[in-house]
Amino acid sequence: MSGGITSAIWLLPALPLCGAIVLLLTGRRSNRWGHLLSCVMAFASFAVALTLFFAMLGRDTADRSISEHLFSWVPVDSVHVEFGLALDQLSMCFVLLVTGVGSLIHIYSVGYMAHDHERRKFFAYLNLFLAAMLLLVLADNFLGLYVGWEGVGLASYLLIGFWQHKPSAATAAKKAFIVNRVGDVGLMIAMMLMFTTFGSLSYEDVFGGASLVGEGVLTAIGLMLLLAACAKSAQVPLQSWLGDAMEGPTPVSALIHAATMVTAGVYLIVRANPIFDLAPHAQLVVVVVGAVTLLFGAIIGCAKDDIKKALAASTMSQIGYMVLAAGLGPAGYAFAIMHLLTHGFFKAGLFLGAGSVMHGTNDETDMRRYGGLRAFMPVTFVTFGLGYLAIIGVPPFAGFFSKDKIIEVAIGEGGVKGLILGAVTLLGAALTAFYMTRVMLMTFFGKPRWEGHRPHESPAVMTSPMIVLAVGSVAGGALLTIGSGLQNWLEPVVGSHHVEPPIPAAAITALALLAVAVGVLVAYRRYATREIPGVAPASVSPLTVAARRDLYGDTVNEALLMRPGLQVTRALDVFDTKGIDGAVGGVAVAIAALSTRIRRLQTGFVRSYALLMFFGVTLVVAMMLAVTLW
Repeated sequence: MSGGITSAIWLLPALPLCGAIVLLLTGRRSNRWGHLLSCVMAFASFAVALTLFFAMLGRDTADRSISEHLFSWVPVDSVHVEFGLALDQLSMCFVLLVTGVGSLIHIYSVGYMAHDHERRKFFAYLNLFLAAMLLLVLADNFLGLYVGWEGVGLASYLLIGFWQHKPSAATAAKKAFIVNRVGDVGLMIAMMLMFTTFGSLSYEDVFGGASLVGEGVLTAIGLMLLLAACAKSAQVPLQSWLGDAMEGPTPVSALIHAATMVTAGVYLIVRANPIFDLAPHAQLVVVVVGAVTLLFGAIIGCAKDDIKKALAASTMSQIGYMVLAAGLGPAGYAFAIMHLLTHGFFKAGLFLGAGSVMHGTNDETDMRRYGGLRAFMPVTFVTFGLGYLAIIGVPPFAGFFSKDKIIEVAIGEGGVKGLILGAVTLLGAALTAFYMTRVMLMTFFGKPRWEGHRPHESPAVMTSPMIVLAVGSVAGGALLTIGSGLQNWLEPVVGSHHVEPPIPAAAITALALLAVAVGVLVAYRRYATREIPGVAPASVSPLTVAARRDLYGDTVNEALLMRPGLQVTRALDVFDTKGIDGAVGGVAVAIAALSTRIRRLQTGFVRSYALLMFFGVTLVVAMMLAVTLW
């Protein structure tokens, strides 16, 4: 790869960052053209990504990773932290996803936010989001990753709370920000352990020295990295922010769920694969977290009537599949990334489709007030429908290839572990088919339940990106699996390990399709053959009540984190006010009291002062005589 092309890596995050800076500094003067500049910067970054990708294809497999040193960040005595960018096969997957899908979301936003008075600011935040995520995946060390990590957190806070005049949006933004700070503590501790152990934060030094360190240290680092990943990727127990984040504009939901924020945790785990491969206990915890979240999100999705919150729960579940696969080591890393890429297509398409439905129904989000929309919104219906077939895993759509592989490697673990993971992944497939079929039937089929407005199709500027994403939902999986293409592409970075399931792969595929069919049939019987009430029934099972309340995630967080935190804060406040402040105040009071008593000796009478002087002189003379006689 020529030096000129290699040196273009920095342009990937720099272009959208420049767009954000220009729009934020020019203020309202850029209202007329700000959205166009934002789109141009996003597409320019995508063009650079494509150029680097094709240049990378022209190199030998072992020589595809390139890096660029930018400057010395911390050159202090014996402490040296360099700042540089690195582009390898893993980061290239994310760069193409972030810039490609991100650019389509920018275009969609031109129509969706057309009448918003703060549109310029919205597009500035979108550019900032892209820049931060690109820095996160391109950094060649954990400190650079941390800067991008925090940038993603900041951008998500700004975008989730973009309509801050709504109390629910402002609250959701603060909730996402605070929950992610919990995960950030994990990443900070992991970095401290790395620096103490390896004397460096660069990937090369940390991963190269991992084999020389005890398993206990690596387990601690792995668990702290997992804590960070749980927050960013909305995995149990730090998943509670994701549903509330739907208060932001719908393009934000698409960007968070498909191309940026929630994929960051998966990237962190896969990037740190040398650590997890040498820490089997941490790896097992990764698998458990993924498996629990997979079912957790799917169960919640079955009970949500808000179309965006149903899709948000779906994201939680699908990311659970990816985390589970990443926890299976070299056998699952490539398939975790494959599902992440296919998910980027169909989940972005589903969210943009949901936004199109809202646009055509006067911003209605309750699916119980939809019905029969396929006749009024044909393009949205077809594109959303293709994304639906992809996510539930119907062949030959994208989700079939990636999810089927994860189920295969899960069962391939063998023994009791393989049996449990196989059952979990198959049950997740059935639940996915159920809640997504429920979304399709309640939204596009049945009798119209909307009132007061006539639904209409979205403009071309919104439907065009949806069509492109629908094409990816159809063909993405097949393209990634041709000749084990993605596995071979990622092997130099994450390794590979082929597992032989205890049953034939064809039988596993049949089981997965059977699970999908069961989910579809149960949803069809419940929502297509019966009239859907306009208001959710009050008399439901305890599980449905729990699912409607996000399986009491907020309640658990309040009990385990918030209330104990308040008690600790109050105790510290008492210690501060009664202890520290009391001690300081007590000294002041004592000195003031002593001063008051000493002040009484100052009477203002000369005769008193003369008498005191006489007694003083007499005392001094007496002492001198006593010493002399002695």
